[in-house]
This record gives sequence, structure tokens and C-alpha cells, in this order.
Amino acid sequence: MTAKRSARRFPALKGPAAWNRILPDQPVPEGLETEFSADVTVIGAGFAGLSAARRLLQLDARARVVVLEASRIAESSAGRNSGFMIDLPHDLTSENYAGAGNDREMIGMNRQAIAFAQAAVNEYQIDQNYFDPAGKVNGAASDKADAHNASYAAHLKTLGEGYELLDHRQMIELTGSAHYRSGLYTPGTVMLQPAGYIRGLAAGLKRSGVSIFENSPALSFAPEGDGWKIATPKGSVSTGKIILGVNGHLASFGYAGNRLMQLFLFAVMTPELDREALNRLGGRPRWGVTPSDPMGTTMRRIDSGQGGNRIITRTCALLNSAMQPTASDLSRATRVMQRKFEQRFPQLRGMKMEYQWAGHLCLTRNSVSLMRQLEDNVYSACVQNGLGTARGTLTGIGAAELACGVDSDITRHFTVEPEPAKLPPQPFRDWGANAVLRFKEWHAAAE
Repeated sequence: MTAKRSARRFPALKGPAAWNRILPDQPVPEGLETEFSADVTVIGAGFAGLSAARRLLQLDARARVVVLEASRIAESSAGRNSGFMIDLPHDLTSENYAGAGNDREMIGMNRQAIAFAQAAVNEYQIDQNYFDPAGKVNGAASDKADAHNASYAAHLKTLGEGYELLDHRQMIELTGSAHYRSGLYTPGTVMLQPAGYIRGLAAGLKRSGVSIFENSPALSFAPEGDGWKIATPKGSVSTGKIILGVNGHLASFGYAGNRLMQLFLFAVMTPELDREALNRLGGRPRWGVTPSDPMGTTMRRIDSGQGGNRIITRTCALLNSAMQPTASDLSRATRVMQRKFEQRFPQLRGMKMEYQWAGHLCLTRNSVSLMRQLEDNVYSACVQNGLGTARGTLTGIGAAELACGVDSDITRHFTVEPEPAKLPPQPFRDWGANAVLRFKEWHAAAE
């Protein structure tokens, strides 16, 4: 067991978590303001952390489980993603999302994650609007993108996976946008209202006996007997085991040094569309379009069941190893996304976005996660490689199983992955990576 570990910094997330803001207000939060004890303490209340807490209860209903969240539920990265829980290969470092040879295994595990989440929706009576198994579309706006979709469709065929090719007219009927010349529909993706799902999951866990403390960041943890003592600003937890569900923030505690890529993606959301705007827009009330080029622009439309009739645009990536994007980074991305929105929906040109925000991702050069035991009684459910809803759920399940000594397909998969590859030294790491990201953003063009 090592010495005390202290959080040297915390990620700065610019802008509001819009998915959370468009929902009704949450109950008054409970913070940790006393000394507490637990069998297992989970740090982080996102997809990984809350999935870990639920799996712990499934394995031992008598376990005393504590969850510490640095902010409010669904205000951090869990409320800042695009809400795609994807079952199929979705490798962001590839040209067409095809994976690296273990696709059938990953599809099976992704579907385990979706089934785990669906069971939580049913058990905790989470609004079904927040967990919509509607599938998604890879949209193509160019010949190159058509070729990417054709390549991906051929790959899916070899896997025995179903899909449907959509033509230009069908894409207009779906989205109201003439921007897309074609699309590739796959049925297995769940379209989340991510904040609604996370809030419902947290509420269900509380009713099941999990103690969840918000606005209670873990400042440090140090050995105490056979376990650990975690310090927060106003309290502490004496705990037998720790599960870290903090994604890239893992590096702040001194783990995986110079191996984690701290990436930020940006998004904007329209105000609620009035009847006139909806008539001009056309299309269906709910859909999700990922770009055929992974560095392109993701779009979603939601309706009143998910927080209002709105369109979400997400693009632009920034590597920031200090986890501190600036206001100018957000402003620059907002301008780009306004242009992307108007390219797709000229009938809504000039509509000012109501929300603009940044979300924090963590990637590794060799696309591995860190779901393993880090040291005595400390486990990690981190590094989702941009696939936080499904991969976070999986690593949370796996970390809970490791902590309880349970062997499973999930634990076997992640624990045999190699260590994350080392990153280039600074300042070349951030300069070089951001130059490549800008080039890929330009190369994605209309996508």
C-alpha cells in the first residue's frame, strides 16, 4: 500500500451541463459534513461510478456503499455527452469506426452494458423517454463519406449485424436537412437523455441504501488500517475499498502518469423550438446522427419528453493536458458549431444557441481502458476512450466485480489489456495533437 494520494487538480468544465438544465430542478443536495464509514466508496457519480455502486449492491445487498461526487449529479461529464449508448464498433481513431479485430467480443459486452442500464431503468422506474432504443444513423454528406459508410456496412455484414441504407430523400424525411446525401441506420443504439438517466440511477440507488454525497470532492485518500481514509472539504470516509470512477481525473491522483490524453469536446443546444420553427424544420421529433468521419459533427434532435424540442450540435476537439480549457476555446468552438448548424439547417439560420459547453473525455494512444486493481483495495473504472455511456457502464460493473472477487467476461477482458502507451513529452504533446485535430477537423469538411 502506498502513501497518501492527493488530487493535484480538478478538471475545468466550461459552460453549463445543458442536458441537466433542461430538466426540472433536482432536490437539495446532501454533502458529506461528518466522519462516515463504508465497505466500499466510489469516487465519481457518472456512468462508471453509479454502475459500480449498483453492481456492488447486486453482489452484496448488505454492503455499505458510499458515492462521492465533486459537483451535482449530472453536472459533470455524465451530463455533457451526446447521449449515444452504442452497441457496435465505434473506434474514434479509425476512419470508419471499424474496430481492431475483437468486434464481436466488444459488441457482446456493449450489449451487456445496455441490458444492465435497461434493467436499472425498469427497476428504478426511470422515465423511458430518457432511455430510448431508437438506433442511430451515420450521416454522409460527400462521396468520401459514402465510401466510409459502404466500408462500415460491409464490415457489419461480415459480423452478421443488421443495418439499413438511407438515401437523400429518407435523410430529409428523418432530419429535415438536405445536407446529408445518404445515411447508414443501425438499430442497436440507445438514445439517452444522459442527465435524466444519471439522475434516475442516482435516485434509485439512494432508495436502495447507497449514500450519495454531492459537492463533496475527494481531496485525498491515505492508508488507514487495512483500508483507506478519504478526505473531502468538510468530512471524511473510512472505507475498506475504493473504486475510482473519475475517467481522466485519475491522473490527478498520480496514476498512469504521461499516459492519458485529456480531451475536451464541445457542444451547443438551441432554445426550445416554437411551432413556427418546427414547421420550417420538418423531419421527425427524435433522431441522432453521428458523422461518417469520426472527426465530423454529431447532431441530435430531441422532443418534449427529453427536455424540449431542441437540436444539439457537437464538434471540435481540444487536447488539454492540464484539464483547463479556456473561455476562448469555448468561444471558438461555438462559432464553428453555429456554422455547422446553419449548414445543415439553413431554414433556421440566425438562431442563437441557448447553451454552449465543454465535456471532458479521456483516451489512450492504444485505445485501452484502465479497469483494474491499482493497489491494495483500490480499483479503477476509468479511461473510456470517448465511449463513456457504454464503456463507462462496463468498467463500473467490472471494477465492482474485481472489488468483490468476482470473475467475469468483463473483468477478464479489461484486466488483460496492456498498459496505456506513453505519450510524447510536453509541449509537443498538446501542440502536435491539437495541430492534428485541427487538420482532421478541416479534412472532415462537410461531415
